[in-house]
Amino acid sequence: MNGNYVINLGRQLGSGGKEIGERIARDFHIAIYDKELIRLASQESGLGQEFFEQADEKASKSLLGGLFGTRFPFITEGAIPGNPYLSNDTFFQIQSEVIRRLAEEQSCLFVGRCADYILRDHPRCCNVFISATPEARIERLMRLHGISSQAAEAMMTKADKRRSSYYNFYSNKTWGAASTYHLCVDSTSLGIEGTVRFVEEFIIRKLKL
Repeated sequence: MNGNYVINLGRQLGSGGKEIGERIARDFHIAIYDKELIRLASQESGLGQEFFEQADEKASKSLLGGLFGTRFPFITEGAIPGNPYLSNDTFFQIQSEVIRRLAEEQSCLFVGRCADYILRDHPRCCNVFISATPEARIERLMRLHGISSQAAEAMMTKADKRRSSYYNFYSNKTWGAASTYHLCVDSTSLGIEGTVRFVEEFIIRKLKL
């Protein structure tokens, strides 16, 4: 690992988790990987990026009864001999290999995608979860997307269901539960800037940076 460390950041939609992650990565001068993982997984597998986007943070069919368990045909015939379809489980495995490789090569921060579980054996990792009150999340989503409070609440509820189902299925742990992470923080209490400072101090102490 050459002294590399990883920060794995889970987040509720509207909690400011992505912005917090971006600021932490900038302050620590490390790479941050979120949607970029989809492009990298697509490149390494030789499969179309749109397939990974459809399967992104969605659990397998066996858990959700087909709601998010769509099986996607290959773009390239014979990409996996004898198997004309690619399941969400296979997408997860491909993305997992990308996450492991990146963590081996450099210090970095991963946003979501079960990275804390995938890198559970990494000797230097810090797993953080960012939450916020429903009111603060709705207000933030309304401001960011220019939508009504009803639409923001629906978006929030859908995202929570999708992310928790994905995480719980693949990790066999509980998304957002304090026992799952090294640190859980409600960004409503400290604000974005205060949460960044608080989490950074924890990371420094946890990883002895």
